[in-house]
Amino acid sequence: MTTLLIDHPAWTGQFRGCATRLVSDGDRAWFALWTGSSLNWQALDSTSGPVPPVRSTPAADVPDRVPAQLLEALTALGTVQRLPNPSLWDAITTALLRRIIRAEQARLLYRRWCRTYGRCYDTPVGVLAAAPTPEVVLGLESDAYRDVGARFHEKALSAAAAAYLDRGAEWTALDPDDLVKALQEVSGVGPWTAAAAAADFTGDYAVYPHHDLAVRTWATKAAPGLDWPETERAFADQWHRWAPDRTQLHALTTFTLAWGIHAPTAEHHERLLT
Repeated sequence: MTTLLIDHPAWTGQFRGCATRLVSDGDRAWFALWTGSSLNWQALDSTSGPVPPVRSTPAADVPDRVPAQLLEALTALGTVQRLPNPSLWDAITTALLRRIIRAEQARLLYRRWCRTYGRCYDTPVGVLAAAPTPEVVLGLESDAYRDVGARFHEKALSAAAAAYLDRGAEWTALDPDDLVKALQEVSGVGPWTAAAAAADFTGDYAVYPHHDLAVRTWATKAAPGLDWPETERAFADQWHRWAPDRTQLHALTTFTLAWGIHAPTAEHHERLLT
């Protein structure tokens, strides 16, 4: 069995119940469709070359220190695959727009932001839009942010766009840990945002913010019988005790987030993809 982690807000369920997404990286763009067992690709416009790689994590990587109830729930997913974001700029944009608000609100905001100011592509499910480029972001006035409900993010997005144009090429060559540190040098990019963006871009969820509300929520729902820590710090400490090395930490976090998307009710899953 293979499960796809579809935590990026670009994933939708617009084609016969399948998860679909526009994936872009600069001038290249693809339409991705997850059938439930395989990921199918279609190059858009003049895109050529290989499709973005997918990272696979086997259930065997989930640490056996994890209590049995949680371990059983997570490993039932089989192999978990995730598509690392080929665009660091999109990863930064996504992480910034996810701050403060709930995941469902962030998905709507991200799509509205892209649809209003990003480049549009014709796909088998209609027109989909990529995140606006740093150059476009730097040209936006305050009213543009207000019009799409992103006024809170104006300063951080503008600072990130300027920094990306200056240091983006350097950032893309960094390892995940160094990337987290580098992104935090940008005004408005805090530890959570930097870690979420780095995890999205590199595919390494060992750097993901493990005290994140989504991780805590899905872990407690997957294993409600456990005595879970009450504070963020205590939860993160417990998480690291169960997964003391990088491979295990990546797997435990990846599987927990995937469980939260795929294991609950069909109604919940449909809402995540709307």
